Amino acid sequence: MRPKQAPVESKTVEKTPVAKKKEVVKATPKKTVNRVKLTQAQKVQAYLAQFGPIAQAEMKMYKIPASITLAQGILESGTGAGRLAVEGNNHFGIKCHRGWNGGRIYHDDDEKGECFRTYSDPAESYRDHSVFLSGRPRYAFLFKLNKKDYKAWARGLKKAGYATDPKYPKKIISIIERYKLYKYDSKKEVTVNLEEPKKTILKKSNNKTHIVSLGDTLYSIARAYRISVQDIIKENNLDDNTIFKGQELIIPKSK
Repeated sequence: MRPKQAPVESKTVEKTPVAKKKEVVKATPKKTVNRVKLTQAQKVQAYLAQFGPIAQAEMKMYKIPASITLAQGILESGTGAGRLAVEGNNHFGIKCHRGWNGGRIYHDDDEKGECFRTYSDPAESYRDHSVFLSGRPRYAFLFKLNKKDYKAWARGLKKAGYATDPKYPKKIISIIERYKLYKYDSKKEVTVNLEEPKKTILKKSNNKTHIVSLGDTLYSIARAYRISVQDIIKENNLDDNTIFKGQELIIPKSK
């Protein structure tokens, strides 16, 4: 769910150009993998290898927990595979808002054909996310929270109106804990061990895959494929019922 439109504010607040005085850490180009299908965990690990250092650099400058930034990026961009991220380098679903003079892309979200910002490099999206949160009064209370209290930050984002989804805090917290993103909240460099795709996937399997769409729940997916929620949780090693847009789920055969 994208950040909903903020109430009309003064132009000085609404304008959020990419800061020029602070150097933007450029994104490391993705390593190409030879046509081997990656698991969801491997996609996330690849995303973290590329954007983890950027989130930490932004945390140092703007005091936003890197874990929160990364979790929002993973959730909002579909692990970098969503249309806004691929075509517009927009990893946070930030809409145009009044005063935006940069690139634009139109995409259906809460309403049809909404205007979203585009960037020349995904690192600029990370910088604009930092400027967006730090430059608006309604998010000011977040910066009084402990930078390592990602749960309070996740709940605070929902309270401030960043997203309309009532489950937004739970999704952010779940992603942070599932992929141990809290490690990025320290000043130390975090090493991401990208698993090599297993080559033993030559076994024929009748299992299907399902790409999670906006509005999907485990219950609705299980019902559509005539299997139980527990079957999906077990097959995908999920910790709970939380899923997010762009996530790829293995659907086991119905019994």
